[in-house]
Amino acid sequence: MQQNAITERHNNIAPIPFEADAPFLKIVGELPRELNGTLYRNGPNPQFDAPGAHWFVGDGMLHAFHLENGRASYRNRWVRTPKWLAEHDAGRALFGGFGRKLPDAPQNLTDGGVANTNIIFHAGKLLALEEAHLPTEIEPGTLATRGYHNYQGRVAGSFTAHPKVDPVTGEMLFFGYNAAGPLTPALSFGSIDASGKATRFERFEAPYASMVHDFIVTANHVLFPILPITGSMERAMSGRPPYAWEPDKGAYVGVMKRNGTAKDIVWFRAEACYVFHVMNAWEDDNRIIADVMQFEEAPLFSHPDGRPTDPEKSRARHCRWTFDLSGNTDRFQQTYLDDLTGEFPRIDDRRAGLKSRHGWYACANPRLPMFGALSGIVHVDGNGKRLGHYLLPAGDTISEPVFVERSSDAAEGDGWLLAVVWRARENRSDLAVFNATDIEAGPAALVQLGHRVPDGFHGNWVGAA
Repeated sequence: MQQNAITERHNNIAPIPFEADAPFLKIVGELPRELNGTLYRNGPNPQFDAPGAHWFVGDGMLHAFHLENGRASYRNRWVRTPKWLAEHDAGRALFGGFGRKLPDAPQNLTDGGVANTNIIFHAGKLLALEEAHLPTEIEPGTLATRGYHNYQGRVAGSFTAHPKVDPVTGEMLFFGYNAAGPLTPALSFGSIDASGKATRFERFEAPYASMVHDFIVTANHVLFPILPITGSMERAMSGRPPYAWEPDKGAYVGVMKRNGTAKDIVWFRAEACYVFHVMNAWEDDNRIIADVMQFEEAPLFSHPDGRPTDPEKSRARHCRWTFDLSGNTDRFQQTYLDDLTGEFPRIDDRRAGLKSRHGWYACANPRLPMFGALSGIVHVDGNGKRLGHYLLPAGDTISEPVFVERSSDAAEGDGWLLAVVWRARENRSDLAVFNATDIEAGPAALVQLGHRVPDGFHGNWVGAA
């Protein structure tokens, strides 16, 4: 009874109202001496309550765990976006959900960006990302906000929170949806070389306006999933949900050769589903294999008339998509690899776009709401078979696990898994460090915070220079 009461009474969604520095954190166990660098994490942490605001649109707050020679420190800062600065000066919320200004907001205020979804390091720059605006450059260490980064004016509009970095060339590929304006079916696509120079930027039309959170990149192809969380300006203007679940639209995935253009895209079809996150993808002769976390129905969004989606179907499971490039069919196959509820898949990023033998994701209790019950980690092989499974004490929750290789020449999967854990009974958070290939042994070390890190989205490790 007590365990159930803890789960029902508490969650870790609410924001924290402060910024903090903790230079010397308590460590339980022993941090590996080879772990030298910083885990940066990002997530929504609204500065002010706003009517009608969706969890997805809270102001971005960065959390940095710096590990060095067995010691650990922590710092958190809000990203000083134009929206955050304007609301801070006003002392109140000026925006509601998905960039919608409140009626009493100043007329000249137009930028509702929140920079709250991911944080990456590429070409010497640390970038906070969300999918409706350009990257926001962050000063490493201090977490000070430097402002939008537009690659010498060569990139404009929306920029995904999930760019893909080629482990061989260092090139970063990206896309953006709503590329012709809010709730439009246009997508953009581009690339940034290893030196940070934009080398490509183009736009094209998708089958319909969709929330396109992630995309797929292999050695020679780029795939764009258009799945039926649809965008509608008509709905938004009439006070109904701007984004809603419309399964009748079906699922499309556009396949383009990396050295081709948007004119060459071939559209594949399948039954309606939704995917927030891709684990990895690779080429296998004349096929493309993509492992994703697939929902039968989208969570966190309603039907256009406001009806909720089916909670039994609104949970993600590890699923394999297969595309036959021979031209024999325009359908792609969807094959579930496990029945376990999970999200936030990660791999050893040195195998991104190449066949991989290790993957990890946060798993959930299927009896509880999808994003409120991520309570363990699963380790899988390249075919989705479970290699290890670790569960937290009842009521505790876990973030996306981030892999850190032991060294640049270590074998795939040889390293550690870092994840932030919320301790429900104590209402505070730990940074848990696992041996990546032996997660069932539990954390090898815990870095203990005196406060909680709210449930967030994504993060990445940046090694010491």
